[in-house]
Amino acid sequence: MKKPTNRLTFLFTFCILIFGLYSCEQKQKEQTKEVEKEVIIESKKPEYFLLRPEVEKAYGYSHAVKIGNNIKISGAVSMDDEGNPTAIGNIEQQMKNCYADLEKILKHFGCTFDDVVKEDIFTTDMAQMLEKSGYRAEIYKNGFPTGSWLEVKGLALPEFMVEIELEVHKSE
Repeated sequence: MKKPTNRLTFLFTFCILIFGLYSCEQKQKEQTKEVEKEVIIESKKPEYFLLRPEVEKAYGYSHAVKIGNNIKISGAVSMDDEGNPTAIGNIEQQMKNCYADLEKILKHFGCTFDDVVKEDIFTTDMAQMLEKSGYRAEIYKNGFPTGSWLEVKGLALPEFMVEIELEVHKSE
């Protein structure tokens, strides 16, 4: 009677082993399917934008670069189309001039300030910047982006008191 018991034990063990191997094979197939479902993201060619082409070429930068849905905007300063500082000594007007230029760039890409995800502000006078920063509430009506404010010793030209750079994510 031991032989039938041994056969049953052997058959039972064999069935468990086969079931275990089958389960492993199924998991492997599921993992393979998950890998097949992954989306391959194509690298997109950067799109460059020059707000003041002659000035930007002379200084060696592009005011904005768009790659996919992301746009990086170089620091805007208060200048005219020839690159001369404007609103000298008036940080509030310089700030307004910066935002006016930034708005032009955003519009070029079909964006608004609602699409801004990061704003970094550099200033030579943090006390004045904080005093006049309430103006930003007129720009960011639906909430402020993340960002940093830094007081610096100087900007590109000594007349500049504020420089604002942005990162934008354009939803499709």
